[in-house]
Formats: sequence, C-alpha cells, structure tokens
Amino acid sequence: MIHRKLIPCRTMEAILVVSEYYDGVVHGTLRHPRLDNPVLIHSLSQFFLILDSLLDLEGCPDSPLPLVRPIPEEESAIATFQIQVLFREHSTWQGRMVWKETEQEASFRSVLELMQLLDEILGA
Repeated sequence: MIHRKLIPCRTMEAILVVSEYYDGVVHGTLRHPRLDNPVLIHSLSQFFLILDSLLDLEGCPDSPLPLVRPIPEEESAIATFQIQVLFREHSTWQGRMVWKETEQEASFRSVLELMQLLDEILGA
C-alpha cells in the first residue's frame, strides 16, 4: 500500500490573542499573513476552522508567507499564542505553540492536543 508523506508546511504561523476566557469559551483575535485585519474569535472551534481554511490556501509546500505583523500594544490580552503548523496530514496538524508572555514552548501532535494545551494554560 502506498502512503502519502507528511507535507511540510514550513512556517504557517498564526497569532491567537486571547482577550477573555471563561468556562472554556475563548474571545480574542486571530492574526495571519493572509488576513488584512485581525478576525474576531468567539470560540476555539471557530479559531480552528478559520485557521484550517487559511492553511488550505497555502498550497504546501510552496514558499512560506512572511511572519505575522507585530501586535499593537493597545490591544489588551490575557494571553498571546504564536502557533506554527509544521505538518498537516488528512485532518490533523503537528506543530509548536509559543506562549508569548512566558516564552514557554510546547509541541502538539494533533488539533485536540493543541486545544488541550490552550485550555490548560487559559483555565489555570
């Protein structure tokens, strides 16, 4: 049986700026090089669906997009996450997440694992 190889996505970077988190519900903004302006996020599922659509536009393994523009200081945030999807296969992602306020980094092997990491940090 022939298996497709994991397709490297190079630097598919997005920034999730969380302004509120209550009872597992995230409010904030999503920043990505393909977006002219930040997109308001009202749930983690909305974040993942939008980011997945943006990653579909990348046509991996073409050349990577530039990094996300810096976040204006007037934007209030309880947490900021830099998320890099390094590989995608079928409906799963593998990559790394950096919690900018603490400079802590974690790797994830699936969207579910990324969701659990975000919830663990935000729910603490």
